[in-house]
Amino acid sequence: MNDHNPDLSASEVAMATTDADNSVNVAGALEALLLLAAEPVTEFELAQAVGVPESVVSDTLAELVAFYDETGRGFELRQVGGGWRYYTREEYADMITRYVVEGQQSKLSQAALETLAVVAYTQPISRGRVSAVRGVNVDGVMRTLLTRGLIEEAGHDQESGAVLFATTSYFLERMGLKSLDDLPPLAPQLPDVDELEAELGQLATAANSDHVVAEPADLASDPVHEPPQ
Repeated sequence: MNDHNPDLSASEVAMATTDADNSVNVAGALEALLLLAAEPVTEFELAQAVGVPESVVSDTLAELVAFYDETGRGFELRQVGGGWRYYTREEYADMITRYVVEGQQSKLSQAALETLAVVAYTQPISRGRVSAVRGVNVDGVMRTLLTRGLIEEAGHDQESGAVLFATTSYFLERMGLKSLDDLPPLAPQLPDVDELEAELGQLATAANSDHVVAEPADLASDPVHEPPQ
């Protein structure tokens, strides 16, 4: 379907386009992609992912913005840094802050500790490489570690441009270390990934019982909180 009725709305055009392409609804597809975004995504990238013209993506995003405003959602869709990303609304900032503060007695999860161990021993490291080592998506866990001040951005990879992360001085304080040189040594050569993951898991367990206490509850940090399903 190359021609569309000019009286149709952008969402109707999007639905017609995807029906013709045997694909999914554009609005739903854009929401799904943006929920996973760790940084703003451009309209061109979204159009390529969904398989529709960039103009359809632009119109659909505008309708989503209006829909979220009209229905009073706790999140909004913003165009920042040349792309689009979900953010919690400013009027809920105080409530979110209280939620974080009131959860200070909880410990880091096992997943967070294992991710922190990977960063500590391989820093500076990109989010993608951390995910590759752990074999799972670590976006939410990395945001948790950033929120708690245990890791921070440490420049960009010269080849890929990906953001690199490293541990902070607060990490050293919480772990009872004077410097990174005081980290327990890992075996210089490990035969396979399974043994590496086992050793990192042991380190994480020890850290959870000995050092990491009284930290805020796990949640995705501001600016991004995933909308309720």
